[in-house]
Amino acid sequence: MSISKLLIANRGEIAVRIQRAAAALEIATVAVFSEDDHQALHVFRADQSYPLTGAGAPAYLDIEQIIGAATATGCDGVHPGYGFLSENAAFARACEDAGLTFIGPRPDVLDKLGDKVNARNIAIANGVPVLPGSDGPVDLAGARDFMAGLDGRAMMIKAVSGGGGRGVRVVESPGDLDEAFERASSEAAAAFGDGALYVERYVAKARHIEVQILGDSTGAVRHLGERDCSIQRRHQKILEIAPAPNLDAGLRAAILAAAVTLAQALEYTNAGTFEFLVDEAAGNFIFMEANPRLQVEHTITEEVTGVDLVI
Repeated sequence: MSISKLLIANRGEIAVRIQRAAAALEIATVAVFSEDDHQALHVFRADQSYPLTGAGAPAYLDIEQIIGAATATGCDGVHPGYGFLSENAAFARACEDAGLTFIGPRPDVLDKLGDKVNARNIAIANGVPVLPGSDGPVDLAGARDFMAGLDGRAMMIKAVSGGGGRGVRVVESPGDLDEAFERASSEAAAAFGDGALYVERYVAKARHIEVQILGDSTGAVRHLGERDCSIQRRHQKILEIAPAPNLDAGLRAAILAAAVTLAQALEYTNAGTFEFLVDEAAGNFIFMEANPRLQVEHTITEEVTGVDLVI
């Protein structure tokens, strides 16, 4: 379906970036803005702007307001950018119900990948390796049992929902588990509205490799290579390099193939990133998670491929 007028359900740099891509395709854009963003750059760069009630992030998270803005301004498409509502399946469904094209994966794919445990199970079902871990959310007792079976190795606690390093803790000693579990759950609940956690064996000194995927409505899926994001602080990426330097050619090919396999299994559409850990000492890799949206780091891939990933 072609789009003639696009509402951008975001602000800041990504909103301006979407405006630039839309202009290149001769698509008119509508900016939404909260009460405290009325003088933001993205408001003036759009072809049209529409005010939201409320200040700060809550205004951009108000699905009813965003859909209302799109219909009131005659838009036929919505681009969520990254963050805010970009991985919200309820928002994607609301767009569909309103006759709007959502620029992102289908709602059912957002549901599947929004649950990190479910994403692990999809990888297992498709023959993509994962770390030993729980097959569902665990309580503190379940985390203790899992750690007891690791023979002294460290464990990673992760939030079932969300990402971005929130709700993540490394536990090296059973004595540290209770506090780490409580903090991870509290952090996940505050960030994502869901304090559920799962656990995996921790791999120290692993490389973090993410693969850029594009899928279209015909079922075709392609990768645009990988990015190395191993340099991190508190599980937050600091530096991205593409392509990944000094990565074994066989491992590279296997990782790229695994990302495509998963995307094809999901009948993935639009841009997304599939993330892996690489244990070079053992010569293997494992699936971590998928981000079913445009990533902040997409510009690195654009630089090395010349492909506009935004639209």
